[in-house]
Amino acid sequence: MRYMSFAMTTDAVRSQAKTVTRRFGWWFLRPGDLVQPVEKAMGLRKGERIKRIGPPIRIVATRAEPLNAITPEDVVREGFPGMTPDEFVDMLCRHYRCAPDRVVNRIEFEYCNER
Repeated sequence: MRYMSFAMTTDAVRSQAKTVTRRFGWWFLRPGDLVQPVEKAMGLRKGERIKRIGPPIRIVATRAEPLNAITPEDVVREGFPGMTPDEFVDMLCRHYRCAPDRVVNRIEFEYCNER
């Protein structure tokens, strides 16, 4: 199983409020794929271990779209209910040093709570 980092939205994943994520990669994902959400997957220091955040997630849908095409509903689904779409785009553009119209992979997912 692959690990996907949710360092910026750990609490939203832990509470299962986040059901959409935007990535500049992960183009290989297909509906039905399972992914384990983790706090951090890369850049672990010696002795650090991957910390899982809740159950695995199942990919529901993916699509390419410009970052600035995000809707108010998707800002909430991204785990940022207090932000506007413009604030969300500005935050990501500053964090990743990218243009607002950069194409991202919009990944919709659900939590696999059955054990």
